[in-house]
Amino acid sequence: MTGFSHEDLWRFAEGTHDGLSYLLGAHLDDDGCRFAVWAPSAIHVAVMGEFNHWDPDATPMHPSDAGIWSVTVPGIEPGAVYKYRVVTEDGVRLDKADPVAFRCEEPPRTGSRVWPLDYEWGDGAWMADRGDRNALDAPLSIYEVHLGSWRYEPGGYRALAHQLADHLDRTGFTHVELLPVMEHPFYGSWGYQTTGYFAASSRYGSPQDLMYLVDYLHQRGYGVLLDWVPSHFPVDAHGLAQFDGTYLYEHADPRMGFHPDWKSAIFNYERHEVRSFLLSSARFWLERFHADGLRVDAVASMLYRDYSRDEGEWIPNEHGGNENLGAISFLQEMNRRVYLHHPDAITVAEESTAWPGVSRPTDGGGLGFGFKWDMGWMNDTLRFFSHEPVHRRFHHGELTFRMVYAFDENFVLPLSHDEVVHGKGSLFDRMPGDTWQKLAGLRSLFGYQWGLPGKKLLFMGGELATTGDWNHEQELPWGLLAEPPHMGVCDWVGRLNHLLRSEPALHRDDASADGFSWVVGDDAANGVLAFLRHAPDARPVLVVVSLTPVPRPDYRIGVPVPGEWEVLASSDDAVFGGSGIVVGEGGTGAIWCAAEPSHGHDQSISVTVPPLSAVFLAPVAAQSKS
Repeated sequence: MTGFSHEDLWRFAEGTHDGLSYLLGAHLDDDGCRFAVWAPSAIHVAVMGEFNHWDPDATPMHPSDAGIWSVTVPGIEPGAVYKYRVVTEDGVRLDKADPVAFRCEEPPRTGSRVWPLDYEWGDGAWMADRGDRNALDAPLSIYEVHLGSWRYEPGGYRALAHQLADHLDRTGFTHVELLPVMEHPFYGSWGYQTTGYFAASSRYGSPQDLMYLVDYLHQRGYGVLLDWVPSHFPVDAHGLAQFDGTYLYEHADPRMGFHPDWKSAIFNYERHEVRSFLLSSARFWLERFHADGLRVDAVASMLYRDYSRDEGEWIPNEHGGNENLGAISFLQEMNRRVYLHHPDAITVAEESTAWPGVSRPTDGGGLGFGFKWDMGWMNDTLRFFSHEPVHRRFHHGELTFRMVYAFDENFVLPLSHDEVVHGKGSLFDRMPGDTWQKLAGLRSLFGYQWGLPGKKLLFMGGELATTGDWNHEQELPWGLLAEPPHMGVCDWVGRLNHLLRSEPALHRDDASADGFSWVVGDDAANGVLAFLRHAPDARPVLVVVSLTPVPRPDYRIGVPVPGEWEVLASSDDAVFGGSGIVVGEGGTGAIWCAAEPSHGHDQSISVTVPPLSAVFLAPVAAQSKS
């Protein structure tokens, strides 16, 4: 058949084809537009649209042995709307959108559009060295964004690109992570109910407009990660569900093919053609849109057959276990292929269990992701910070427990969108006390997060200290930046990101136990934590976190390097909205080591620990080995 070689058909049927975006869908050439769609159980497929007055009988397609139907139609122009009329074995007529369409009508309309993907990229310099920016030892700080509610801009993707870059200049994040921009019919799903696995959402413009956003951010020095959802899909009539009258993309047994939480269909990962479809989607966004990585949603729901199911509602695997062997194999193959084609890109798993080896190589039995979200850290930390300070001494272990497993995976520390919805309130709301204490608590939370080993992620609005649940129907309250206390939180995030970039000890050994050591981990009574970050040939950084609203004068902390130490940043500085307490001795700010052993070190410093704060200190010598 036109467009497909025998090797293509063989690889598609084998489940190893990752280039279906070049073969299926609608492709313009000199002869017209070639349409191709996989519908193996259909008895008849036709393409219909504006070009044939939506006549379902006017343009029949031709089948192949692989179940792929195709036809070339002359005279088709870019932007033409079309659907497939699929007739099932039972004679039922279905009108389906193209699973491999590059553009869709803007919802609630459900048609596909013929659309070329030509674009002249200008991000060659970024692409040439992005591997260093995405590396395990790089300072990754990710700003998680839902485009539709970040800021309302008439220009869609293109206008948002400029606004985002300006905000990143202010806040210092290294990367943006976009909640799914793949087409989705229900806006309230935030993109996680995907129907267009190859189509950028038309709500914000054309595919080229999204390419411009990525291109522009790259040229301004920022990476772009995309959320991607191979875990489930909605059952909207025009979408993938029962595409040819059979359970084509999804598993037929509802105990495997229907998600009870999201009322959606689960992909059949053991069907080879479905694997090719998903592998091709992953490659598509990295290759055609220059995405720097994919954050894979809901990995835990893929790994376990009994995920969110009661006894009797799931089927054990062939070994009697609850592991989804097909999903495991698919994820491993997906990661192998991503890193084969794009070794300078990254994949990130949102995985909420203790599944071993999520970010370990596949040849050793791991899933092969570059990074894993540390969901346990997020839950423990937010639970701790919600306690009244007077009670925190009884929950100290909720913070220190993380270091027991901190280097089992390559972790991202997320404070994500899931933590500011469904009545949870904003991060600011979860801090106890009056307004001053809430703001101070929020700044100390961010300082603690940025000080720990692991890459950083913050959902939009956290840097503004917003109140209430995130509302996807409203833009962020940007007017808060005119209020000094909220501007102070934003500037503190900017200061933290500057430190993250400028101090190698804060990022080089994020995934190694060599990069971290406790100094004070057991002072629950005073509510103080202190730890050191290390990196070869770089000065150590001491992070001191106060968890109570009480200043702690003359607090002695052991340090590994003698001589003078300096305060790199304090969340209690007045410029950030703090009380402005001087950390150094005698109110002068000078910090000199004394030959007084403490905490396993031969020397120590005496400081005033400000209330509800995070303070970063380092020896004055520029390159003191730790």
